[in-house]
Amino acid sequence: MRAHSQHVVQSASRIVVKVGSSSISGENSGQIAPLVDALAEAHARGTEVVLVSSGAIAIGMPYLQLQERPTDLATQQAAASVGQNLLIFRYQDRLDRYDIVAGQVLLTASDLENATHRGNAQRAMERLMALRILPIVNENDTVATHEIRFGDNDRLAALVATLIGADLLVLLSDVDALYTCPPDLPGAERISHVAFGDPMVGMEFGATAVNGVGTGGASTKVTAARIAAQAGTAVLVTATGLVAEALRGEPVGTWFEPSTAPSGLRIS
Repeated sequence: MRAHSQHVVQSASRIVVKVGSSSISGENSGQIAPLVDALAEAHARGTEVVLVSSGAIAIGMPYLQLQERPTDLATQQAAASVGQNLLIFRYQDRLDRYDIVAGQVLLTASDLENATHRGNAQRAMERLMALRILPIVNENDTVATHEIRFGDNDRLAALVATLIGADLLVLLSDVDALYTCPPDLPGAERISHVAFGDPMVGMEFGATAVNGVGTGGASTKVTAARIAAQAGTAVLVTATGLVAEALRGEPVGTWFEPSTAPSGLRIS
């Protein structure tokens, strides 16, 4: 099975990679450089790469003198407005050495619910990739509301992968793979492969919130993986520190087999 997944990764013409706030902000901000290096390596072999990156609010917080993630919508929007600019700058600063240009794409849930907006987003991303631009996608937190949100960027990444017909979705986190229960608990076993449609009975993935800056977790990754797999996209869940190995097709993380009879984009 690993030989099969290695072939899928190495032959993928279009890959979406998602990274969370906790992996690239605060004390982990240094992980942006190796992440970009791995994306550039895939880009250099001709693969079309899209990055879905959280982090705008987390990166903007210190500039608003905030010690914790704000809970009110207006302050979240303000932090996102400041942080999004800095986030893209940090990515572009590292991409410059590879002569790769980033293109910012900010989406709201309503953009993908509305057929006209969805078509516009798809055409824009298709054109960016055709021009060898690396799209960096994030939820538009500056204008998004609590009522109209993707909920987490794992789901956004799955919907983007479906929208552009990606061959592979790589969901990065702080943990090397999914486990049968939280990996710090006794008896936790690493899950290397999930067949399409596997209900994963008896497995516990814990609460959604995992830290003070991000909103993702193992449960959101399982949900996102199922969305993408249903649409025919293979999914790999692994740690941000293993992204280079993941994009080379090395045996890391948890692999979700895609459906052989994929369905179309489903927002809800």
